[in-house]
Amino acid sequence: MELDAELSALAAQEDLPADLVRRLLRHQGARRSVALLRRDLTDELIAEIIDLGSVRTLAANSSLPSRIRALFAEHPEPAVRCAVAASVTDEPPGLLACLAADPDPSVRSFLAMNEHLPTELLALLAADSEAGVRSSVIQRRRGVPDEVRRMLLTDTDPGIRSGSVRAFAPPADLLPGLLADPATRAAAVAHAVPSAELAADPDSDVREAIAAHPDLPPGLRDLLAGDQDFFVRNTIAARPDTPPALRERVVATLEPDSPVAEWMLSFSTHTCPPAAPAPPHLSRQQAEALLARAGL
Repeated sequence: MELDAELSALAAQEDLPADLVRRLLRHQGARRSVALLRRDLTDELIAEIIDLGSVRTLAANSSLPSRIRALFAEHPEPAVRCAVAASVTDEPPGLLACLAADPDPSVRSFLAMNEHLPTELLALLAADSEAGVRSSVIQRRRGVPDEVRRMLLTDTDPGIRSGSVRAFAPPADLLPGLLADPATRAAAVAHAVPSAELAADPDSDVREAIAAHPDLPPGLRDLLAGDQDFFVRNTIAARPDTPPALRERVVATLEPDSPVAEWMLSFSTHTCPPAAPAPPHLSRQQAEALLARAGL
């Protein structure tokens, strides 16, 4: 582990004595870790971190006293208000409502993802004049009340409607309209009954969505195995219920027909690297030696 990474890991160590934490503030990377991750920051350490210019990172620390976070909610820099808006509670009462009325849409966007938001404020943000704020409500996915979902599923912005169908299961009464809407048709397919009409749709995205449908009948699966679109056939090949012989025939046709197709296909086989091992716990003597090696 490189020295900078070792210092940042030490800065997050839970039982680190306060005098060592203060020494770490002289290192920029370690200071960010202290500001963001530590749950034991005293008023003196908080003031020192602010003086050193890391107030934005500090504002994102959800373990700070509510009185400190309330002050950050009034900070002149929008980035600081954004950092605190994402997780602040309503202490003092009315704080969340003030942030919901913030003149900067980026602050309202961060607030939209705050799990402490009451339904009335979430509905207010779902009707925000800025599409970016409304989109942030979609990103919550869980905990969005039905009335707010309806607002988003029927939004005037096609991007918001499309994102909403991908995030939420639409109520039955809205599904026909979503299937008729070119902006939401492909996303709504996942919630519809597969049909020959959808399997023959002129939009390849719709046919690809049908090809991925968990309740796809064998007849439509076999039909889509010969689809003219590369990605539709690729989806059929990836289905667990595709017979081996059919899969072999489909795979034989899966030569990307363009650089873009080849690039997009690469994501279907992407795997995340294994998680990095947890950093070792350092004794005071080991921590002192590390700080000395870093000139701190």
